[in-house]
Amino acid sequence: MDGLMMEVPLTLDMILRRAETIHADRQVVTRLADKSWHRYTYGEMAERAKRLSLALNALGIKSGDRVATLCWNHYRHLEAYFGVPIGGAVLHTLNLRLHPDELAYIVNQAQDKVLIVDESLLGTLARFREQIQPEQIIVIRESDGDLPSELFDYELLLADVDPAAYQQVALDESSAAAMCYTSGTVGQPKGVVYSHRAVTLHTLGAALTSGLEVWEQDCILPVVPMFHVNAWGLPYVAAMMGAKLVLVGQHVDAPCLLEAFEQEQVTITAGVPTIWIGLLQELDANPQKYNLSALRKLVVGGASLAKSLIQAFEERHQLRLVQAWGMTETTPIGTVSLLREGQDQAGQDQQYEWRARQGTPVAFVEVRARGDAGLVPWDGSTMGELEVRGPWIARAYYQRADTADRFTDDGWFRTGDIVSIDTNGCVKIEDRLKDLIKSGGEWISSQDLENTLLAHPSVLEAAVVAIPDEKWSERPLAVVVLHADQQVTADQLRDHLRDKVAKWWLPERFEFVESLPKTSVGKIKKSVLREIYS
Repeated sequence: MDGLMMEVPLTLDMILRRAETIHADRQVVTRLADKSWHRYTYGEMAERAKRLSLALNALGIKSGDRVATLCWNHYRHLEAYFGVPIGGAVLHTLNLRLHPDELAYIVNQAQDKVLIVDESLLGTLARFREQIQPEQIIVIRESDGDLPSELFDYELLLADVDPAAYQQVALDESSAAAMCYTSGTVGQPKGVVYSHRAVTLHTLGAALTSGLEVWEQDCILPVVPMFHVNAWGLPYVAAMMGAKLVLVGQHVDAPCLLEAFEQEQVTITAGVPTIWIGLLQELDANPQKYNLSALRKLVVGGASLAKSLIQAFEERHQLRLVQAWGMTETTPIGTVSLLREGQDQAGQDQQYEWRARQGTPVAFVEVRARGDAGLVPWDGSTMGELEVRGPWIARAYYQRADTADRFTDDGWFRTGDIVSIDTNGCVKIEDRLKDLIKSGGEWISSQDLENTLLAHPSVLEAAVVAIPDEKWSERPLAVVVLHADQQVTADQLRDHLRDKVAKWWLPERFEFVESLPKTSVGKIKKSVLREIYS
């Protein structure tokens, strides 16, 4: 017996219509390249997104064609977030921090037909322009003057169409809405293609209380770039919920962020740990300078969050960090670390430890872990590789049949993260599969060592990698960045670790460096460290 419900497709035009009707007067605020502020409403954004859809159609873009963006976070990039997919095309955000050869590979593999680029990034485009074949390039201008004849002016294209001519095309919820490529992986980047259904359901799941808990009265500032997994879905969440959205372009240094938080009364922000480390340093140096009383949640993703960082923000500045986990392949939000019923009655140190874990799956995402002997129990200690499934989890990579081993026979995605899962379903990443250290036949968690090192007051950043050892096969090496004007010895760090980890975990070698190599999205490049020190 079938249900008697309407078959309404879950497509992004539904979110746009809600933004332009229910939330038409809510603001979208952008800090421009010259640090001035641009303000308009969701209603105005929707009208311009429709203009962009019409303009792309006039350029010959058809359903399924890929439209790439090489842009910072700003209101016109937001227009592309909607204007491209509502016309049936596929939004393809390019990570502007990748090497030109990688960008050329990605554009060509995706077969992008149009590239929308910020004028300030034309130099970046020039470094791989001769290697790619998009049919049109659209420039988002930041200055006056004429463009070369082969380039299109974004604003002139929008001005040349009649918004009254816009008619929403019928969209299939299973058709592609957007695509992103993985970064920092072995081999060539891999394409992940998001359907309208996946993005719409992800938007709903992220907004729920088991996700990021977003309300209309919120003000969201995603520090995470809009070219990185759709800014973790936050622009779509803000539009659906009617939350004020603040986009700060390339102005992501700590003073600029704190100024924006205070001025715009930001309530939710999101970024990688390196952003919050810099923010903490600025707040520690100027504890009375900023009024951040409106800020209720700093979401951290992209890399593991140390308990010491949670504690420092909370106890020194009354700011709450919230750990979230996800991947390009999970659209990206998979788990969020929120205290469960009764856990707020535990001691503060225990609460910090729980909050430093990756958390429980958001609604509609399921998790399990697999060890050598099969699925592992949810006992909080047995480790296995995390596998996930759900309506916004990838089932394959774009045109990469060689990656079929990343997906199980019964339809789960193998993440490559080694985790334990407790009886409440809370996930704790013990390490990446490729980063685990096997010493004398026993596993050492590089992540646990790193987080313990970060609790030392002199340590700013730490990475632990395996190096070859004749007796034990592998041993841990700690690479450490110290706070400015701080000094500490290897023996002192070893003493700091001694009563917190097993004795045989203690690194024999410490290397002190000025900075750690990082990927374009702020993750530490352990492969580089292994190559240097092995």
